[in-house]
Amino acid sequence: MITLKTKEEIEGMRKSGEILCKTHLAIREILRPGLTTLQVNDFAEAFMKFKNAIPKQKGYEGFPYALCTSLNDVICHGFPKKEDVLKEGDILSIDNVVDYNGYLSDSCWSYAIGKISEEDKKLMEVTKNSMYLGIEQAVAGNRIGDIGNAIQTYVESEGFSVVRDFVGHGIGKEMHEDPQVPHYGKSGRGRRLMENMVITVEPMINVGTWMMKIDSDGWTARTRDGKKSCQFEHTFVVRDGKADILTNQDDYELNDEEKQWIKNYKF
Repeated sequence: MITLKTKEEIEGMRKSGEILCKTHLAIREILRPGLTTLQVNDFAEAFMKFKNAIPKQKGYEGFPYALCTSLNDVICHGFPKKEDVLKEGDILSIDNVVDYNGYLSDSCWSYAIGKISEEDKKLMEVTKNSMYLGIEQAVAGNRIGDIGNAIQTYVESEGFSVVRDFVGHGIGKEMHEDPQVPHYGKSGRGRRLMENMVITVEPMINVGTWMMKIDSDGWTARTRDGKKSCQFEHTFVVRDGKADILTNQDDYELNDEEKQWIKNYKF
């Protein structure tokens, strides 16, 4: 069942989104070659605790970490590991869900580790652009298919592929609510979008085939051909016009207390 959010609920999710954004701003301060994805996870979990927020992914259907850290050929749901040491040329997608006073926000951002190839730069640019093209279609009166079609048409014109197995979704006090939001499809199809729906758009874009495989951990999804993948995601409110993005990192900056916390953190 789709629930339209009240003004109070949206403002609660906006506050959650601020903490999520600041978590990513903090992560940007420490990302570097030589760091492990498990160290990144532990840092982010500690920062969320410092902000009196809960990493909602941890424990969700048995997922054991605060972050999904998806490195290179990992599409999504990657486990942070002490064996995964970041190196020059890597692409790291970091997906997390923040619970602040019972209100949730969800976002994924991808990061280049040091200098990356021209192909990888294009992959990151196209993935981010495709997310915003999808969000542009997320206005009251349009349909779910308009979002997916905008993403798929653009991505495929740039020579990349759109993962079919994972979708965007509604969100509020639960992590996954109706409706599902595929990142491919035909315009004019699917549910009609209504004002005050809160949903995510989170395209996962691959260099090669869109098909995937799952590791033995039951979570980590990889590209079937071993080529790189990238993901960007925002949580936003559908409006009768431009969407209201709740996880826009450009809306925030770290304050002095947060900067000092980062400086004092011990790896």
